Amino acid sequence: MPTIYDCDSSELVEKAAEELKKIDAIEPPTWTMFVKTGVHKERPPTKKDWWYVRSASILKQIYRLGPIGVSKLRTKYGGKKNRGVKTEHFYKGSGSIIRKIIQQLEKEGFVKKDQKNKHKGRVITAKGKKFLDDIAAKISKVTVEKVEKKEEPKKEANQEKKTEQTKQEEKTKETKPTKADKETSKK
Repeated sequence: MPTIYDCDSSELVEKAAEELKKIDAIEPPTWTMFVKTGVHKERPPTKKDWWYVRSASILKQIYRLGPIGVSKLRTKYGGKKNRGVKTEHFYKGSGSIIRKIIQQLEKEGFVKKDQKNKHKGRVITAKGKKFLDDIAAKISKVTVEKVEKKEEPKKEANQEKKTEQTKQEEKTKETKPTKADKETSKK
């Protein structure tokens, strides 16, 4: 079954955002039309459904990066701030947005708090993994049936090559004189 690694990431995020719109637990707060996504941004997002796109992106990042917290995700969604004449500096993204999205994803059951060894943070649940893998299967160009069909011609091609090789070997044996033929030709 195809996973998120077998398809285009941007297409996966867009399709997942469309699916998240159908879920009641994932809902943008009223203040989302006024807020910037980080200190480094000059204006709020122009897309109306940016909350769902960011939610799908965060869900994908939690799937990929394993136990991960808000601080690491803030770094992931940060960027350089244009400070005019002064040099640019990196600033983290908005923690409040990420925190609210993670809380909504937890409420829906897509992520949960967990600790692996010394790393703690949010990890994806089986429900969240199935959600993303199903979307990946829909958009993935690689399917199980196509893989099976590709393997069959290879086997036939290998058999054809073997038969061609054996025919060539037989021809070379026929054209090369053996020791017995050399002895008879000398007499």
